[in-house]
Amino acid sequence: MSQPVQPPNQPQQPYGGQPVDGNPYAGQPGGPAAPTGNPYGQQPPAPTGNPFAGQQPGQSAPFGGGAPFAPAPPAPPARNNILVGVLVALGAAVVAGILYGVIAGSIEREVGYAAVGVGFLVGFAASKLGGSNPAVIAASAVFSIGAVYLGQLVGISMVLSDLAQIPFSEVVGDHFGTVTEAWSEEADFMTYLFLALAAAAAVGGAKKAG
Repeated sequence: MSQPVQPPNQPQQPYGGQPVDGNPYAGQPGGPAAPTGNPYGQQPPAPTGNPFAGQQPGQSAPFGGGAPFAPAPPAPPARNNILVGVLVALGAAVVAGILYGVIAGSIEREVGYAAVGVGFLVGFAASKLGGSNPAVIAASAVFSIGAVYLGQLVGISMVLSDLAQIPFSEVVGDHFGTVTEAWSEEADFMTYLFLALAAAAAVGGAKKAG
């Protein structure tokens, strides 16, 4: 009896099985399962909106950049108002002159430091508000001389009021000519020196303020 002929050996698959549905990994025993579904389905969602929205104030921007520079404040306008400076010098001279006269009349003598203070105050105030214009400085010097002169008259009026036992207002209002004559008779080198010191101090005060 003849034995049935065995069919020829089938070629072995390199991976131990036939590919299923075109997937070369389906027939592998113990091999990794074929990926299914959307391979990107489990990835975190892409960020949306402004990526720097959560940045805390004061933190620098990425890539080493900082916050944008704030614009510089505008420069203050130049102080060069001659009219304001002259008016301020006049007002300061009147006030300082009266104070100087009250001091001189109270102690019945003039003080050089007080005259210097009058001039410095007038020049500093005028230049501080009106600028360091030469016209303002010149006005300050002139008004300082007038302030010391006014103070000297006020001081003489206070002394005459005490001597004559009459009100100060009456001396100034009814006997002002007598006051000016008394100033001319009593004026000496120190009197004019105080006037010059006031003018020089006014120039120094104006330069200090400018």
